[in-house]
Amino acid sequence: MAMHFIFSNEVVLLFDFWNVHSPTGMALSVVVVLLLAVLYEGIKVGKVKLLHHDLESLPALIDQELMEETDQESAGSDLPTVNRTRRRWFLCHFGQSLIHVAQVVIGYFMMLAVMSYNTWIFLGVVLGSAVGYYLAYPLLNMV
Repeated sequence: MAMHFIFSNEVVLLFDFWNVHSPTGMALSVVVVLLLAVLYEGIKVGKVKLLHHDLESLPALIDQELMEETDQESAGSDLPTVNRTRRRWFLCHFGQSLIHVAQVVIGYFMMLAVMSYNTWIFLGVVLGSAVGYYLAYPLLNMV
């Protein structure tokens, strides 16, 4: 395996079955890697928006829980209160964790694709990251 970047139409990417032997196959592979990089940038921005939304809704949940606890104490109820805030926070954290895992997996796939040392694939990853950032960044302003 070459340890320097080369321009070639032949490469094996990520898996044995992704074996490219033609210019058309290379063009399709570059498009797939480019879309993977766009998806990575989209996930990154989506994760930030989701966290921001979750943190904004947390104070309202805490206030609601405190009011419910006060109502139950004044009514003399012995029933245990369901801690909705903790459950909601756990579900939000679990969702954030799943999104993070997807982001890491896609990031490592892109890294391994670049480590094929094929210049076309490298350019696909760089261009995909640029396009993905260009498309996803304005979504942050809509928070």
